Amino acid sequence: MKYLVMVQGTQADYDAMRGKASADSPAWSEEELQTMFAYMGAINDDLSESGEFIDGQGLAEPAQTRHVTLGDDGKAVITDGPYSETKELLAGYWVLECESLERVTEIADRVARCPQPAGAPDYPVVIRPIMDGSGDI
Repeated sequence: MKYLVMVQGTQADYDAMRGKASADSPAWSEEELQTMFAYMGAINDDLSESGEFIDGQGLAEPAQTRHVTLGDDGKAVITDGPYSETKELLAGYWVLECESLERVTEIADRVARCPQPAGAPDYPVVIRPIMDGSGDI
């Protein structure tokens, strides 16, 4: 079974990783940032070695996001980020092929333990099975 494993974040979190603290997110030091990257890199390496890793990427900050919706006239309405009305957005993901939901849950538990500065917000790691065709609905 294939699964999408997602981590969330906000613009304030991305700013904090660049050293700019806010009421919601303390500033990260360079050492904390490198520790986080090493931790996530080790997860990627382990998943590659086990054959479970299909793809995984970190995503650009919410300020670089664009929403496209349809207006009442049926034409595209384009809005560039960041969006004050939105809390968390997708910050990164893995596409994994695992033998069971229990296995992918073990991986998500490991992701959730990623080191971060004291006081940084905790977000859930979200697991979604990837459907294999329309017959899965």
